[in-house]
Amino acid sequence: MVHESPTLELERELAAQGYGLIVGFDEVGRGALAGPVMVGAAAIRACDLPELAVPDGVADSKMLTERRRETLFEPLQAWCAASAVGQASNGEIDEWGISHALGIAALRALNAVERQLGLMSPVSSAGDGRAVSAAQDAATMRVGAILDGPNDYITKALDTFDAPDVPVPAHVVTQVKGDRHCATVAAAAVIAKVTRDRLMVDIARGNPRYAPYEWDRNKGYGSAAHRRAIAELGPTPLHRTSWHLTGE
Repeated sequence: MVHESPTLELERELAAQGYGLIVGFDEVGRGALAGPVMVGAAAIRACDLPELAVPDGVADSKMLTERRRETLFEPLQAWCAASAVGQASNGEIDEWGISHALGIAALRALNAVERQLGLMSPVSSAGDGRAVSAAQDAATMRVGAILDGPNDYITKALDTFDAPDVPVPAHVVTQVKGDRHCATVAAAAVIAKVTRDRLMVDIARGNPRYAPYEWDRNKGYGSAAHRRAIAELGPTPLHRTSWHLTGE
């Protein structure tokens, strides 16, 4: 079975529309019963696109083995101009609902990416010449975002009381199966997936209390063993208690 390889076609379209920074976003952990939801952000500069190639081996993260994702993790980080993973905790998911939690996680990732690249809001730039220069860059920079899936939860979360003060809000386009079609989204997907998997394994192995839930194997998703442990032992402080945890 032949799978499509991601391209930079949509990224180039956004660059042609005047966006100087293009950021791909993808989520991981939406359907898990425990742990945070995470959104990866992989940014490239439009000015780099003429020389930029799609990284070798990048593909929809769900089609890659765990070992292959781990192998790609650092090369993909190096390929991006900047990358970050934002998260929303299980408590925030319970409080806000999954859609808003995803939006906040994405904005946290975008905020981190922009600040890695030196962009900052004018308000935070007083008294520092480099910061003033960065603020001027932020005033003229246009950021285009490609979000995997059909729903723009990023724009909906912008300027809510929970949202970070992102230096440059992004213009968001959605792309169903974006991780199959767009290289930045595919990169974001792998970076987010590896980051979340590592966290869940570390949690599972770092505290005997969590061992029965087998998060090192199921990463917080609703496997039979995970649901059995919830039924027998009850939820932990890392479970999404607003969710139906024990049903099949």
